[in-house]
Amino acid sequence: MKNIIRVGALTAVSALVLAACASAPEEEPAASSSATAGGETPVETVDYRPCMVSDAGGFDDKSFNQAGYEGLVSISEELGLEYNTVESQDGNEYGPNIDALVADGCDLIVTVGFLLGDATAAAAAANPDTNFAMIDNAFDEPVDNVKPILFSTNEAAFLAGYAAAATTATGTVATFGGINIPPVTVFMDGFYRGVNYFNETTGGDVTVLGWDGTDGSFTGDFEDATKGQNLTQGFIDQGADIILPVAGPVGLGAAAAAQAAGDTWIIGVDSDWTLTAPEYSDIILTSIMKNMGPAVHDVVNEAAVGAGFSAEAYFGTLENEGVGLGTTASVVSEDVLAELETITAGIIDGSIATS
Repeated sequence: MKNIIRVGALTAVSALVLAACASAPEEEPAASSSATAGGETPVETVDYRPCMVSDAGGFDDKSFNQAGYEGLVSISEELGLEYNTVESQDGNEYGPNIDALVADGCDLIVTVGFLLGDATAAAAAANPDTNFAMIDNAFDEPVDNVKPILFSTNEAAFLAGYAAAATTATGTVATFGGINIPPVTVFMDGFYRGVNYFNETTGGDVTVLGWDGTDGSFTGDFEDATKGQNLTQGFIDQGADIILPVAGPVGLGAAAAAQAAGDTWIIGVDSDWTLTAPEYSDIILTSIMKNMGPAVHDVVNEAAVGAGFSAEAYFGTLENEGVGLGTTASVVSEDVLAELETITAGIIDGSIATS
């Protein structure tokens, strides 16, 4: 399976990713043209201005804001686009930040995260000539100038749950979220169902702490890493040795607690944590990847130089590699990796249900 990668030979890739993970500037216009050292013809600038508003985690959250930002930078540099980005410190800034980008003349404004839904809806209604794309959100009724960017994260989380259940030494794993919203609980539920699938198909008896299929543990925000550290320590005290935090930067607190424990693994979310949080690479079992960077890249590319903007939703799945697992630690056996290949095929053909 293309999405499951063993640890090793990643030094060069890590360097490139870490370079891309530097703190994002509030505004960083791309060059209008570039010439190579050999004097080749400069890249022609495309007259299109994509922009982005972050959730409260900021563009250096080592998670979904950062992944989306990197996709915007990538396509902007590729096409020679001038772009703008604004970071939100809290929910009160969502609307004003979007309005500032509308005033800046942005052709497409990407809003990162479910919590920006109401502000995006208001801005789209007030500015019908400006196009928007929302990550992790969709309206009940389609809106002509808003494109949802959605991910079947439960599919990849199901694989991670199965891998965790097959690998745990204590028979107990755990998960928790930042805020109780669908883009968070979809990870937790997929993980829970993957553990249950392991139990059903192998006769296992692995327990999941922090989520029971309908409700669970949440820190209440995406910023306070101390809350993640404390909650994770509680799970460790109850015997959990593999923990999935779905909480942006709060998850780094979970990783700190796991690393201090010395015998606990963490499952990363959104990006490959062995690359975006390398200080914890020795305790990352795997990562549930929501490939937002490539999704933003493709959405902007299509709007700028392709068929044009479309409000039709983008869906990232295992089948189109919009979701998947990142670098997987060697503690996950070759037999389990082979089982994950089979499960992936079953999810894709519909014979295995993940929700």
